[in-house]
Amino acid sequence: MKRIFFIIFIFIHILCCCTEQGKENNKEITLSNNNIYFFYYNQCPYCHDAINYINSQYPDLKLTMINIHTPEGYKLLVKCAKKYNLYPNIGTPLFAIGDHYIMGWSDSNAKKLDKYIKPFLK
Repeated sequence: MKRIFFIIFIFIHILCCCTEQGKENNKEITLSNNNIYFFYYNQCPYCHDAINYINSQYPDLKLTMINIHTPEGYKLLVKCAKKYNLYPNIGTPLFAIGDHYIMGWSDSNAKKLDKYIKPFLK
């Protein structure tokens, strides 16, 4: 009987915490066409390859890095997937650049990135 009350208590506590956190984080997350967004996953080797390429070729490039394993990052990833009609297949690395996106990393995607970021270079 004590176990049941304990489980109910934990469930209510978690529910209350999630509700309060949702109230605090109720600000709207948006994707601006004036930014470059880089969605990444820490254990993704292709994400590391992409960021190494950017650091070597465009060290001054301003981009917004979004870790998809945070609640805010995941919410923005979902918005990005809707914007570009990426469901059901979505992966990292994912770049959102205005009206364009690049998913995955390869030599051909590096060339696409070079093309799409030209307007963002100073």
